[in-house]
Amino acid sequence: MTWAWLGALVVGLSLGLLGSGGSILTVPILTYLLDQPHKVAIASSLAIVGTISLVGLIPYAWRRQTDWRSVLLFGIPGMAGTYGGAWLAVWVPGVVQMVLFAGVVLWSSWLMLRPSKAIDSTVDAVPHPAWQVSVNGLAVGTLTGLVGVGGGFLIVPALVLLGGLDMKRAVASSLPIIAMQSFSGFYKYQEVLDGLHLSVNWDLIGLFCGIGVVGTLVGVQLSSRVPRAQLRRIFGVFLVIVGVFVMWKNLPLLAGLAT
Repeated sequence: MTWAWLGALVVGLSLGLLGSGGSILTVPILTYLLDQPHKVAIASSLAIVGTISLVGLIPYAWRRQTDWRSVLLFGIPGMAGTYGGAWLAVWVPGVVQMVLFAGVVLWSSWLMLRPSKAIDSTVDAVPHPAWQVSVNGLAVGTLTGLVGVGGGFLIVPALVLLGGLDMKRAVASSLPIIAMQSFSGFYKYQEVLDGLHLSVNWDLIGLFCGIGVVGTLVGVQLSSRVPRAQLRRIFGVFLVIVGVFVMWKNLPLLAGLAT
């Protein structure tokens, strides 16, 4: 149990430092350390990460680092996508969701480990048309709703490369978008879980949120002092370990499902 609470703290630190990483850590913690069913873990993760992100955005918004135009362009379609992804989850077995989850984790690790001058640069990229930002938000939201992950690690690069934001503003703007998508997906997942006669553990969600909020506020304070490129590489290696572990746990189950 101690490892679970430590994991919640790391979730908060990740969101505060990188504007991402919440669900990628929360889902495995809930599934493999606390033995929650796959769909319950995904739903709980959305509630936890959404709440932590909502609190974590306050210091950034106070310093006026949040680009609210990008939040609306990306976040509103993202909410629709997350709701739709959660609706699709009714017909997707939990094992399939976890294999997809592992694939997204490994993809995210590649995004973090590859050299990317555009993302690491402090110089603004050229903004793309608003419709491209919104379509990307819809796609990312759908993925988030289906497997409970994919938000921050895909939102931050999109805000840099499509929205024309520098890295710091992209991180600040990703947090309200993550919150919007997470709460939209969590709302739909309540209906999904009711149909399966499952429910989330509200006490556990509350405890995770409390610990995670502390972590994210600390992460926000450290964000200007920690070399971001080095942090991305370290976290990218960690994601490889998480992705391989989840894939290893679920591929045999997926093979059994197919037979």
